[in-house]
Amino acid sequence: MMNLCKLLVSKNNNILVTFAVTEEWLSFISSEPKPDNISFRSIPNVVPSELIRGRDHPAFMEAIMTKMEEPFEELLDQLDKPPSIIVYDTMLYWVVVVGNQRNIPVASFWTMSASIFSVFLHQHLLEQNGHYPMPISGKQKQQVVMNIFQVLL
Repeated sequence: MMNLCKLLVSKNNNILVTFAVTEEWLSFISSEPKPDNISFRSIPNVVPSELIRGRDHPAFMEAIMTKMEEPFEELLDQLDKPPSIIVYDTMLYWVVVVGNQRNIPVASFWTMSASIFSVFLHQHLLEQNGHYPMPISGKQKQQVVMNIFQVLL
């Protein structure tokens, strides 16, 4: 997402980008060099920490779907001018509702790898061919998941 923002402002100095992240993420990226027309703003840490979220991915997904919308709207209220467009991570589908309510156009940006997109796009084929869901458990399941991640990375 940041690379997209840097590309946009490199093509037009009149574009102003407000990059919204959690306070934790702001602490990770605030010292990174960025063009002057990109500013950082943060919402409170309403999702599990980056350092532990892998332990309970379903809880993390539930938090980003249920706890980020309100602080994001509060951040929008604090801006000097409303944005002319909101570019959002595709997974944060609630941003469309916020944009529609405020009459702000939204643009989805897929931030994950093309491999993950392909898995989602072709999930029906995995199901049709009996590859998903997989009837496994325990250590076997952990090994399959690790193998999938190794292939995708």
